Amino acid sequence: MRMGEGHMSEDKKMSDIERTARNWLQERGVTLQDIADLVYYLQVKYHPDLKMDDCLENVDRVLAKREVQNAILTGIQLDRLAEKGLIEEPLLSTIQVDEGLYGVDEILAFSIVNVYGSIGFTNYGYIDKKKPGILEKLNDKSSGMCHTFLDDLVGAIAAAASSRLAHRAANTE
Repeated sequence: MRMGEGHMSEDKKMSDIERTARNWLQERGVTLQDIADLVYYLQVKYHPDLKMDDCLENVDRVLAKREVQNAILTGIQLDRLAEKGLIEEPLLSTIQVDEGLYGVDEILAFSIVNVYGSIGFTNYGYIDKKKPGILEKLNDKSSGMCHTFLDDLVGAIAAAASSRLAHRAANTE
């Protein structure tokens, strides 16, 4: 399944910003399924009957939010500029090595996590430490690509989708 297909209602017109955000994720090697896998990882122990379709649906809903799309575009653009050396020093080196004391990437991710409440921060912190699935791949510096912002954004999308799922489950139980 391609990013943006299948789980979005057919009659919904996707904005240029949303389409671009979804395309840029895919161009950077992140699929909707990769993020849904993270949601499943975060939620299956609390919801043993969890279906992957529910994870995909919640990821899709998070990606439909404008503030999420803006964070994705901003973060990926900064990663791309760092790869091309188009940011001035000392910021360039800081972003390229994903320096531990540089927290701006996390701050941008928090704008996504915050969309679905405080439970998202717990989910985000956990997944950011564990780095399962696609997050491990994005943190591999040997690829030659800079994912300083993207890894945190992907973790935040998964955390927000997990929070959305948990809120909905609580309202139906």
